[in-house]
Amino acid sequence: MKNLFLTTLAIATLTLVSCGGNEAKKSEPATSTVEASSAKATSVAPIMTFDKGIHDFGVINEGDRVETIFEFTNTGKADLIIQDARGSCGCTVPEYPKNVPIAPGDSGQIRVSFDSSNKPNLQQKTVTITANTNSGRETIRIKAMVTADPIKQQQREAAQAARLQQTN
Repeated sequence: MKNLFLTTLAIATLTLVSCGGNEAKKSEPATSTVEASSAKATSVAPIMTFDKGIHDFGVINEGDRVETIFEFTNTGKADLIIQDARGSCGCTVPEYPKNVPIAPGDSGQIRVSFDSSNKPNLQQKTVTITANTNSGRETIRIKAMVTADPIKQQQREAAQAARLQQTN
């Protein structure tokens, strides 16, 4: 019984050790290839470098329309082309140089407007930029603390009370 246990333990140990060694050897070249491809792609790809990644509008009133400009520079070695830029909701609208080549070292800007109508409390929105950078997507963010309009807030509370009363 003791010999059977020791034999089983020895076989299990050898199996684990031999499998672990092969996996490590197989994964090393693949990692090196990925790193080499990544390094090659980064060396020639355009790079969007923003002056800021987030803009805080601070405290604004519900219904205010505010905007900010995100400046960027192409710090890569190839022309930068922005194919698309989209806000995370309809209240956030970006304006950008669509399909216009931006040479290495040149700058551009993305104007982001935010409509706070019916958006009380803390708002955090993103703009996703699709471009020919290495990652293919870049993001910038805006945020604001929106002070609720007293009349609209009363209407929202009345509607909430009516919904609660219907479910009971």
